[in-house]
Amino acid sequence: MPTTRCSAQDLLAWRQSLLMQGGRAVDFDWLLMMRGDLGWAALQKLRILPESTVHLAASLHDLELLWHRHVTEHVPLQHLVGRCPWRDVELQVSPAALIPRQETELLIDLALQCLKPSESEALPQAGVWADLGTGSGAIAVALARSLPGWEGHAVDLSAEALELARANLRSLAPSPCWTLHQGSWWEPLEPWWGTVHLVVSNPPYIPRVQVQGLEPVVRDHEPHLALSGGDDGLDCCRALISGAPRALAPGGWLLLEHHHDQSEAVLVLLRDAGLESLQARPDLQGVMRFALARRPLRR
Repeated sequence: MPTTRCSAQDLLAWRQSLLMQGGRAVDFDWLLMMRGDLGWAALQKLRILPESTVHLAASLHDLELLWHRHVTEHVPLQHLVGRCPWRDVELQVSPAALIPRQETELLIDLALQCLKPSESEALPQAGVWADLGTGSGAIAVALARSLPGWEGHAVDLSAEALELARANLRSLAPSPCWTLHQGSWWEPLEPWWGTVHLVVSNPPYIPRVQVQGLEPVVRDHEPHLALSGGDDGLDCCRALISGAPRALAPGGWLLLEHHHDQSEAVLVLLRDAGLESLQARPDLQGVMRFALARRPLRR
């Protein structure tokens, strides 16, 4: 792979000159890592050894062009690079689906904890999982990698998002045990209703009126289908929760991500649907962002 060579001192001066034109240092350093193959630790080392030599996997000119588009057109860096680190993989990303967020990684940990309540227990060797509203396929990839013996289903309304999910699943979870479905929430899975042991979903949950107030990097470049949850932000949660008592297997778990101020409302919806073992869990900042519940073993 061709590389660009420059001194640490020159690179740091160039970096500072671009940051003076706008943008956040943390985002610029992400670009250096993902497109220039210069990790955070290596960048810190440059400040200690300014006379050292740096090898980048991209030219300064190309990096500058990408940064200029990000600052002036608010294009997400993930779209410009075409990749996004998530858990232990790098996902392909595009404007077809929401860029996977770091906090959503916690949903996978919570799901595995539901299946394995204690460290002494092993994960079940077989079962059926579903990722409803799969988008880029991030959750589906993580579930397929964590539960290789299970049958998996990923659902999305968008054909473009499903193609992106297919590419990620094929490259990162090359197993014949997953299937993609186009449609709305539970509907494509009707043949499997009553047999699904684990459902994980990060549905659209932003109130419609708030979408236009989002940062341009989100509002203008990520699909509103994956952002807007209706007037109060709960339309998609309602659809997921109302179908859970029929679609989940007895004892099956439903895990949802929701807006920062929707925890109480989502727990009420889960309780009113007849689900049990309700739990609210926080995100990385301590905000209640996730809701868990399961179908009773017996009615």
